Amino acid sequence: MKNINWDDLRYFLSVARTGSLTGSAAELQVSQSTVSRRIIALEQDLNTTLFARHATGYFLTDQGRDVLRKVSAVEDSITALHIGLADLDANTEGTIRLATPESLAVNMIIPALPEFISRYPKLRLEIISGVGVADLSRYEADLAIRLVRPQSGNLIMQRLGAMNSAIYASADYLHRHPAPSSDPTSGRAFIIWDRAYSHLPTASWLAKQGYDANPALITSSVAEQYAAAKSGIGLALLPSFLVAHDADMIEVIPNNQVFSEDLWLTTHADLRSSVRIRAISEFLKELIARYQPAFSDLA
Repeated sequence: MKNINWDDLRYFLSVARTGSLTGSAAELQVSQSTVSRRIIALEQDLNTTLFARHATGYFLTDQGRDVLRKVSAVEDSITALHIGLADLDANTEGTIRLATPESLAVNMIIPALPEFISRYPKLRLEIISGVGVADLSRYEADLAIRLVRPQSGNLIMQRLGAMNSAIYASADYLHRHPAPSSDPTSGRAFIIWDRAYSHLPTASWLAKQGYDANPALITSSVAEQYAAAKSGIGLALLPSFLVAHDADMIEVIPNNQVFSEDLWLTTHADLRSSVRIRAISEFLKELIARYQPAFSDLA
C-alpha cells in the first residue's frame, strides 16, 4: 500500500455522505472529474474498491464502510484537537446562536444556564429550538446539536455520545391498565407522533413495532407526549434524560429493547478555533455527562 494522500480522504468522506459525484463536487466546489480522479487515486493507494458505481449514485462497499468508520474517527479527533487549542477564561465574550432539539433546550440546557452565565458572564447564548433544522451553512446558527450526522456542508462535527430512549408511563396509568410482565404493552395504548413527523426515528420505531395502531393520543412534540404520559393518558417513547428526575414516571420497556440515537455537535469549519464555540461546547459536554446513564458512550 502506498502512502495515503490525506486530502483524498476529504473527497472520500464527501462522496460517502452525499452518495454522488455531483453532490460532492457541489459541496467541495470542484469539478466532478476532480472528485472522480481523487477517489480513484485513493482506491489505488489502498488497493481496494471503496464504492460500487451505479447510475443512481455511489454506494459504499464493505471495505468502504470500514474505511468510513476509521476516517470518521480521525475526523472527530481532529475536531476535538481544534476545539481544544483555544484558551478559555471568564472574559470570553460575544454571542453564540445554538440550534438544538426543544426537549434538550427546555429540560436540560436552559435549567443549567445560570451556571453557564456565572462562568461566562460576558457570553450571550441565543437558543433556536424545534423539530425543524436550522441551516448552519446559511449561518442560521453558529453551533447545533443534531440527532442525525449532517451529510453535507463545510462543517466540523463531533459525536457527543448516545441519547437513550425507553417506553414510559405514569404510575397511575399502569395501575389503571395492568398488564403481564411478559407483555407490558398488552391492553395499553401509545401516545404517538402526528403523521407529518413520521420520518422521525421515534415515530418510525413505534410504527415498526405496530404501536401506532389505535393510539391514545396523537401529538406534534416531545413536550406534549411527556405531558400526556405524565397525565396518565398512555405509554410514550421518550428520551431517558427527560424523565430522569421524575419519580412518577415508570420505565415499561428499557432502552436495551428500544433504541439510542447518536448526538452530534456541529459548527462551521471557519469557527473551529472560536473561543466562544469552545466555551459552549465544553459546557454542553459537561452537562450531558451529568445525565448518565440517560446518555451513554460519551466522547
